[in-house]
Amino acid sequence: MNTRTRVLTGTALAVALGAGALGAVSASATPATDTASASVAAASSKKDGPSDKNFTTTTHLTVDAATRAAQAALKAAQAENQKVTVAVVDRNGNTIVTLRGDGAGPQSYESAERKAFTAVSWNAPTSVLAGRLAQTPNLKDIPGTLFLGGGTPVQADGAPVAGIGVAGAPSGDLDEKFAKAGVDALGR
Repeated sequence: MNTRTRVLTGTALAVALGAGALGAVSASATPATDTASASVAAASSKKDGPSDKNFTTTTHLTVDAATRAAQAALKAAQAENQKVTVAVVDRNGNTIVTLRGDGAGPQSYESAERKAFTAVSWNAPTSVLAGRLAQTPNLKDIPGTLFLGGGTPVQADGAPVAGIGVAGAPSGDLDEKFAKAGVDALGR
């Protein structure tokens, strides 16, 4: 690059950085009253019910409920001398809690999370979803999924709100049995 090109490139970069800094300062200088009125509008729409179509209400597991479910699944596995990891994810696939049982294999951590994510994503046990691979083998290519038995969705009014995944037992059937024990614990 010649000197002129370097100078022009440097000037353009300096202008872009300056504009970005000005935008950041302007964005953080939003008056508090705008934020407060937006909060009030959102709060009033909740009181008035579903008349405002700009908002939606969702159901989520609490950390306590997710922990209780994970502990119940882990306890069910321990009762059968199985060394497993249990993961509970929210509706968006974000991990709420993961418990790695004593002696569980290193691969079980990620497998449990992926099974939980798969179950909540399709609102079905992963053993059922594994059967669908025969008709649609490219399902396994979806990032973050694992189509092996051991994942079970948690539902509220028929809609998926979380997923429980268990990995580490010698079969997906056992993993799924333990995951169901976690779901059952939420009903108590």
